[in-house]
Amino acid sequence: MSMLKVISIALIVAGIGLAFWGYQLSDSVGSAINQTLTGAYTDKVMALYIAGAVCFVTGVVLSSKK
Repeated sequence: MSMLKVISIALIVAGIGLAFWGYQLSDSVGSAINQTLTGAYTDKVMALYIAGAVCFVTGVVLSSKK
């Protein structure tokens, strides 16, 4: 297995993990209060979602290269 494939798989797994961590954090009490008052997620939750998406997409793109 080439090094590029290993890195792409690691990025895909990391992206899923970060997005899941953001989802879990969005259900916290502090985040729920903030979402109720402002109507938006906290900055940390959004950063985890964005980082997860970037890692996942980068991993998918790298895995499709030869």
